[in-house]
Amino acid sequence: MAARALMFQGTGSSVGKSVLVAGIARALTRRGLRVRPFKPQNMSNNAAVTADGGEIGRAQALQARACGAALSVDMNPVLLKPQGMTGSQLVVRGRMRGQVRAKDFQSFKRGLMPEVLDSFHALADQADIVLVEGAGSASEVNLRADDIANMGFAQAADVNVVLVGDIDRGGVIASLVGTQAVVADADARRIKGFIVNRMRGDPSLFDAGMAAIARMTGWRPVGLVPFLDRVRDLPAEDAADLHPGGRGGTQGLRIAVPCLPMIANFDDLDPLASEDGVCLTMVPRGQVLPPCDLVILPGAKATIADLAVLRDEGWDIDIHAHVRRGGHVMGICGGYQMLGRSIADPMGIEGVACTVDGLGLLDVATVLEGSKRLEEVTGRLLPEGVGLRGYEMHIGRTAGPDNDARPLTDLGGRYDGAVSPSGRVWGTYVHGLLADGGTRAAVLARLGARSHGHDHDATVDAALDALADHLETHLDIDSLLELARPVSRQREIDATLSR
Repeated sequence: MAARALMFQGTGSSVGKSVLVAGIARALTRRGLRVRPFKPQNMSNNAAVTADGGEIGRAQALQARACGAALSVDMNPVLLKPQGMTGSQLVVRGRMRGQVRAKDFQSFKRGLMPEVLDSFHALADQADIVLVEGAGSASEVNLRADDIANMGFAQAADVNVVLVGDIDRGGVIASLVGTQAVVADADARRIKGFIVNRMRGDPSLFDAGMAAIARMTGWRPVGLVPFLDRVRDLPAEDAADLHPGGRGGTQGLRIAVPCLPMIANFDDLDPLASEDGVCLTMVPRGQVLPPCDLVILPGAKATIADLAVLRDEGWDIDIHAHVRRGGHVMGICGGYQMLGRSIADPMGIEGVACTVDGLGLLDVATVLEGSKRLEEVTGRLLPEGVGLRGYEMHIGRTAGPDNDARPLTDLGGRYDGAVSPSGRVWGTYVHGLLADGGTRAAVLARLGARSHGHDHDATVDAALDALADHLETHLDIDSLLELARPVSRQREIDATLSR
């Protein structure tokens, strides 16, 4: 039997599409269906390494987890990783293809549709149903020409669309009905149903609203989804979802994280924030770093630019004062590079070719060159010897006396990271190492704190199950299956793209 597919588009960004798709994927998987997630085009600096040696958006990694499927580059064939206000690193089918300016991408993306469709059909070969997630807003008619993310893909792949609106931000009736009003007629006909997400309070208060939307659009009302607090246990997709302030408890070990503009792979922080005895504070620009036990510099998509912001904010002064007082600092990937003596970019990978001074807290130096390292890793945390697992995703190499004398990890005979002579400053290229309970307990023990031993992966899976239960209650899952269309094998790509 041919696989079916259904696309979920939003009235705007951050209306909850990614989480809804993850929950629906888990619900359908529990019904015995082979489900695969697919996002034609994503923009995020939060990425995951795939089993086939590429990278995809972290949201699709969560959705694949909900399906019990191995990560594949086909799940997110086009990934844009912002490196500034106007440009991004372009990743196609898991591999970096260089940098592209936002203005240039609008004309360039047309040539990517064949590869997007190839990935979509490759997933359909493995599935009973493919759940497709759009990007941004379906009503961005100014970007409709050559679109590969929303209605352009829906037309090219011949899939139906369910539109998602967020009642929590207000104006949900206007945003749903208004979408039908502004999109082209052919695109409007693709939309077959709608979901209103994040309802707070008594759902019956919006019964008339659901009826009004259905009456004005002719779309099927698929469900009104109440806000679910357990969603907080799922990794955030975008840095915009990181709210300044404290996460986790209010007492115990104090961790401060400067919120830099190009922060990447920030889900490294989630396992720490979920510890009962940890208070993790995201510090926004314009504020000094508060008194704390540990400062974490997480990954960065543009290390040199973020280091400049760190200095502009005066956080370099705060960090050095913190170390003089006996505090600890941990740098992950780009944060590790910042801790060294210098960062050289001779090829201009992050912009203009240059060499800049680092924070000088580790006796290492970084050169940004060579191919991007993308791989899952296992090994040991040194000197404790506890096992670790994680992944590397970076350009450049870092070396120096602290790396030679005191590496932080042993990755099967390849040493990574560095520790200062005082033992209070650490750096590593390994993302995800804090998700493992044993590794996290060892890191916390260095700070005189105890882990409560929770299994972070189990916490995420339990949240996915709770979300699936929630959606089974508040969505008409059977209607979604009815709206899903068989994936067509008869397509004329060139003719489709010329529409």
